[in-house]
Amino acid sequence: MEKYVHLGVYGILIEDNHILLIKKSRGPHTGKWDLPGGTIEFGEEPYETLKREFLEETGITEIEGTIRSAKSYTIIYPYKDNQLEEMHHIGIIYNVKVLNENYDLKINGDEQDSLGARWISLEEIHNIEVTPFVRGILESN
Repeated sequence: MEKYVHLGVYGILIEDNHILLIKKSRGPHTGKWDLPGGTIEFGEEPYETLKREFLEETGITEIEGTIRSAKSYTIIYPYKDNQLEEMHHIGIIYNVKVLNENYDLKINGDEQDSLGARWISLEEIHNIEVTPFVRGILESN
């Protein structure tokens, strides 16, 4: 079984008892709701990754973030040709605040990793499928 490490940066944005999540379009969590974020590109600072990924996945252009925590988990899932792969997923998690309320939320996705962004009520979130990072954040609140 192939094993690898994935390092990403993710943001928690909560307003009016709603959390902003994206629906995953690929990978081991396809169809689940996740925090906006993703892979750090070579040479990129984590904070720059946060801003880039937020823009790509949500359409929000101006944010401010402060590091909240770092989380990790492992998952085994079928990859190519039903071969199993084990991933150690490490996430640097930021608390996010919107600086400019004038944005168009990308509800139809980014044609890469997201099927669309949506504000989800914190009461409703227990009735939908979420990724381990989202579950961990909710359990720590």
